[in-house]
Amino acid sequence: MKHVLILLMVAAVGFSGCGGEKDKTAGVGDNQTISSVTLTLGAYTVPKEAYQKGIIPAFKKMWKEKTGQDVNFQESYIASGEQSRNIVSGFEADIAALSLEHDVNRLADAGLITHDWKAKKCNGFVTRSLVVMVHRPNNPKNVKTWEDLTKPDIDVIYPNPRMSGGAMWFVNAIYGAGLKKIELETGSKDSDQARTYARKLLKDVQARVKVMDKSGRASVTTFESGFGDVMLTYENEALLRQLQGKDFPFIIPEATLLIENPIAVVDKYVDKHGTRQVAEAFLEFTYTQEAQRYFAEYGFRSVDETVAKEFEAKYPVPKYLFDMSYLGGWKKVSTDIYGEQGVWTLIIQELGQNEK
Repeated sequence: MKHVLILLMVAAVGFSGCGGEKDKTAGVGDNQTISSVTLTLGAYTVPKEAYQKGIIPAFKKMWKEKTGQDVNFQESYIASGEQSRNIVSGFEADIAALSLEHDVNRLADAGLITHDWKAKKCNGFVTRSLVVMVHRPNNPKNVKTWEDLTKPDIDVIYPNPRMSGGAMWFVNAIYGAGLKKIELETGSKDSDQARTYARKLLKDVQARVKVMDKSGRASVTTFESGFGDVMLTYENEALLRQLQGKDFPFIIPEATLLIENPIAVVDKYVDKHGTRQVAEAFLEFTYTQEAQRYFAEYGFRSVDETVAKEFEAKYPVPKYLFDMSYLGGWKKVSTDIYGEQGVWTLIIQELGQNEK
């Protein structure tokens, strides 16, 4: 029982507000006489509506009132991994709003981000979510657990981890849930038994995956077209579809992964464009309660404690919630799961599945 209580304590902590720097707005500085400025946002696909319908218009209004300066936005929304690689290849985004830490670290490793982006508020994470299972209306296949996804009559959909940050979250969630099951039974997630079971669970689910699209949003389109029985996705993606009036039921597994999405200023490009002050102001704005409420309205779990409390009825906390630290962090996962000899890589080879 002791380890179960610890897990529940971790789950409760998982959605508490983060500390760090207080909300503030960067000054205008030397460009305050310029009538307009353009920011380029390179983002992953899922938060598009929150940015376009709420946060960007609100920031533009605030900045205009504060400085008299108009802010124009150039926006790009594609799969997180692809977006990250595009920025490394020369897409000059002032701000990178990506799905996972690994993709921002790629920019830092390439020398594009030179500051410690994780030293920012909330460790650089601006939104939270969960990995969930979307099923067909009335749940005709009676899907309730991760193990249910291994049944021979279940067709599963999620995107390709080589291209989509979302898919990495989903694969990590399956593997972590396998470890969690054995830990609850034996008290250890680091045993050979736990790793063997987690690997088998991941392999059995992967064997039921029929389509691996390039992005989480593309997988949603595939599922909405009628293909598949269950789709793994972000909770916020499912909630967005419900907000749009669609019949999009989903299950939050008892053991699932806390998603934390990063945002960072891209130093090389803001310095080149002369947009650092307004870019940093925009980043700060995404942490304000106004912006966090927009995120919450469009399905994201807020990193602001006050806003999270306001929306707690909408966002229940699963019983055995875990985060990336449970799996050893992104650096370890990148090797252990996605490296040349990683668990998922070897499973794909064993199954003979096409990653394209």
